[in-house]
Amino acid sequence: MNKNLVSVKHLSLILSTLFFTYLCFWPVPISPIAWDAPRNEGFTGKFAPNNILSKVEFIPLNEMSGPEDLAELNNQIFAAVREGWIIKYNPKNGSVTKWVNTKGSPLGIVFDENENLIVADAYRGLLKISPNNEISVLTDSVNNEKILYADDVDITDDGKIIFSDASTKFSAKNGGTYAASLLDITEHGGHGRVLVYDPRSDVTQVLMSGLNFANGIAVSHEYDFFLVAETGSYKIHKYWLKGPKSGSSEIFIENLPGFPDNIVRGKDDRFWIGLVSPRNNILDTLSAYPNLRKVIQRFPEFLRPSAVHYSHVFAIDSEGEVIISLQDPKGAYHTNTGALETKDWLYISSLHAENLARLKKQDLDIQH
Repeated sequence: MNKNLVSVKHLSLILSTLFFTYLCFWPVPISPIAWDAPRNEGFTGKFAPNNILSKVEFIPLNEMSGPEDLAELNNQIFAAVREGWIIKYNPKNGSVTKWVNTKGSPLGIVFDENENLIVADAYRGLLKISPNNEISVLTDSVNNEKILYADDVDITDDGKIIFSDASTKFSAKNGGTYAASLLDITEHGGHGRVLVYDPRSDVTQVLMSGLNFANGIAVSHEYDFFLVAETGSYKIHKYWLKGPKSGSSEIFIENLPGFPDNIVRGKDDRFWIGLVSPRNNILDTLSAYPNLRKVIQRFPEFLRPSAVHYSHVFAIDSEGEVIISLQDPKGAYHTNTGALETKDWLYISSLHAENLARLKKQDLDIQH
């Protein structure tokens, strides 16, 4: 036999062995947990496809990107962007200006009754920005444990601040918020939790734990419960703050066709939710096979599951019924994290877009 042919065969065998060894044994940062993903019903029923979001008006952000969350004050729209800025958009003159940079990664934002902006900063914890631009850290730990991924935030009627800590294992600082979210969702280890900070006592406590990437937070219109998105499990929980069920939680809506992100309290008892991406068939199929998910994690990054461009925000009522679904399958304004409803407009936020988007409520036939 030709010696060169033998050498090529040996080399191929060695390379194949090395590749197999790499796929099976190379260390990865995740330790996946087996679970049974619910059958994906897809975009059917009340989630039937439409192209309403293809009609959005774009608002350029002047070389900034990822308006993750939005808040309104004095007829101006505030947005937290990936470059660390809180920016202001003035609907009257169309100007977009930089306000304050948190020197971190601001995600969820909400104004308190004194016009302080409360910020869930994934790098720094829970922040307060005063009207005169002063930044202070309200809390960055709970039970002597650092908060690694403050995500979304809302405030109760008695001033307590409820916010999500998306993952206690995968720090947002290590590679960024998006990379950490992919690791946590792929592992499905139940590292997410919901925290509450009381400004009067300066105490932070854990309200919920064991969530697979705890994300959006919204207190109800009557302040008797809050909702939290469990992104990695395609569901939203209701946690009772008042009444006979106080301190307990239940499933509010589940088996969503995508990954739920922010939850925003809207008008007329509505809650707006962004689906940052449709579900991934690989993750669902391999939900019960943790070792295969580790193999997938060893693939090059561009071959691993990630968010795809499909525009989708929807509204639910206080009973968890889907009442509005706005989509654009082409994903012109993609990776939607949520929606802020003002008197006349519906502003759409995004994880990765380089602009802000909005729709006239009048065109959507949305009342109030």
